[in-house]
Amino acid sequence: MSVRQVVLPTAPATRAFGAALGRMLRAGDLVVLTGTLGAGKTTLTQGLGEALGVRGAVTSPTFVIARVHPPTAGGPPLVHVDAYRLAGTLELDDLDLDATVDESVTVVEWGEGLAEGLAEDRLEVVLDVDPATEVRTATVTGVGLRWADAAALEVLGGAPC
Repeated sequence: MSVRQVVLPTAPATRAFGAALGRMLRAGDLVVLTGTLGAGKTTLTQGLGEALGVRGAVTSPTFVIARVHPPTAGGPPLVHVDAYRLAGTLELDDLDLDATVDESVTVVEWGEGLAEGLAEDRLEVVLDVDPATEVRTATVTGVGLRWADAAALEVLGGAPC
């Protein structure tokens, strides 16, 4: 397991961090995002989508629950899920994400405690925000063999934890 912590002073920095993270991702990768309302989960996912080169604006899928963004050229699609309104793992199972997780990059906002079973290897990203300054801190934990090498997350910068 490898862990990095990165300070993100602005929303554009959060989006750029998402893009840096997105350049590391490949088909089969799962990203579980955790953070309070306004912590930057969707902003980070916009950066992921930018780096993956997907079609369509990446917006919060709160009301549609899940949205698939196809690639514009050669890369994997981005499956963007908002689990905020889901009552539990059974409702997440109903989305059949396990059918596409191997061929997509899957991002689950509010996925802590729900989405970990989708893949043995995953990135868990916790976004904390200081309400007074709006400065965010991203703590990225790599779980599983894919992320076992501590150097795997060095490209993100920040400090190892």
